[in-house]
Amino acid sequence: MSLKKLLTTSLIVLMSVALAAPGFAQKLKIGYVHSNKILATYKDALDVQKKIDELDRQYQQEGRQLQETLRQLQDQYESQSLLLSDAKKKEKEAEIQNLIAKIQQFQQEKYNPQTGEIYKKQAELMQPVLDKINAVIKKISEAEGFDLVLDTAAGNILYVSKQVIDLTDKILEELNKTSSVGKK
Repeated sequence: MSLKKLLTTSLIVLMSVALAAPGFAQKLKIGYVHSNKILATYKDALDVQKKIDELDRQYQQEGRQLQETLRQLQDQYESQSLLLSDAKKKEKEAEIQNLIAKIQQFQQEKYNPQTGEIYKKQAELMQPVLDKINAVIKKISEAEGFDLVLDTAAGNILYVSKQVIDLTDKILEELNKTSSVGKK
């Protein structure tokens, strides 16, 4: 279940409980986390992001090389167009069109948000990290008796009472104890 779905479901349950049983709602123990802070500071998540950034640099370089080849072909065509026969012009134009199609296909294969390789690789590499983060959130929440833990990045939380506990640093501390970086 995604964090956004979890937050939405949790808020619905929380509001239902608050409306149905005001006495019970007052005893509800609520905490929250800043998942963006966790992802921005947790070593394993940062390592995954470095791998994704490196892959992105490689794809960007390939894309620049294709663009440069296209520019050269277009310049060559323009400089020679007066000297070329109609058949050669059509051949060069087809070559340019094929390269344009290849560039578009490359962009789709690498960067399409639904099917692009960069997004698939990010999901593949990040999933174990997210599973670990969620396991630590669950472990701490159960150990400390939290009824509900919200994620500030997943929803529009406009106000947090001082009675609601921020678990972010505790979760980061636990994650860093078991970080796979120290074990390698």
